[in-house]
Amino acid sequence: MVFAQWSPLWVLPNSKWTVVGCFIQYNNVSLCERYFMSRHTATNPADAVEPSGQGGVIAVTRALQILEAFRIGERHLSLAEISRRTGLHNSTVLRLARTLAKSGYMVQREEGEWRLGPATGWLGARYQAGFDINNVVEPTLRELSKMTQESASFYVREGDERACISRVEGPQAVRHHVRIGMRLPLDLGAPGRVILAFSGEPGEIYEDIRRRGYHISMGEREPQVSSVAAPVFGLNWRLLGSMCISGPTARLNEAQLEAHARTVMDAANRLSYALAGERSQETPKVVSTWHP
Repeated sequence: MVFAQWSPLWVLPNSKWTVVGCFIQYNNVSLCERYFMSRHTATNPADAVEPSGQGGVIAVTRALQILEAFRIGERHLSLAEISRRTGLHNSTVLRLARTLAKSGYMVQREEGEWRLGPATGWLGARYQAGFDINNVVEPTLRELSKMTQESASFYVREGDERACISRVEGPQAVRHHVRIGMRLPLDLGAPGRVILAFSGEPGEIYEDIRRRGYHISMGEREPQVSSVAAPVFGLNWRLLGSMCISGPTARLNEAQLEAHARTVMDAANRLSYALAGERSQETPKVVSTWHP
């Protein structure tokens, strides 16, 4: 669809140019856009400055900002809304969106709004095909173990039990031992209680876990073994499992566990954001509150 519109007489500031009219084209760059607007339209100051300390290519960074402006479940966005979410000027968004469209990463609808293109789906499929959760989980557990000086584990639900699928042993000579693949009760120990709580289990203890975002256990499954655990969420912010540290009660008393609770939650939140992406309406409130 193409239409013409003649504007009133313009006199561009600080310029010898006088523009009598301007031909506007729908879905295409007009001569006015190309030769006058890009030179004389004020731009967003933040649009012209490369983020400090990143050392990357600013055009690539902005293009990724545009792709990430789309939230899960959103089918299309207007140019103005993309501009608002990214903080980029309309003209910058339009230029980058058209460039992304050439490679299939964005598509413009007949109504003028934009949606993600098929190339983004293929990119996601390639990522999923090569994805190994341990490549993300294990480094987080290793960092958590280093920060707390205790063994760190990651559990997922297997029916009425929990299974340890990743673990990093702490540096302490005396520590709590769990084998990878080992199955344990859901209703005994902090990791299982957290999984039950964020699976919607009723009861005062689970309401308290959902409110606080973590759980402490002392001697519940094994005498003289203590642990503190927090939930981990995956795609679409669905519960994936729980992350914990554990050790002998002689070293991990209640005060120590409370002190480590924030560290465990921060690690669990970092892992959740790595797996689930940006915050959305589905993000649990406790994760939003404790976002690192």
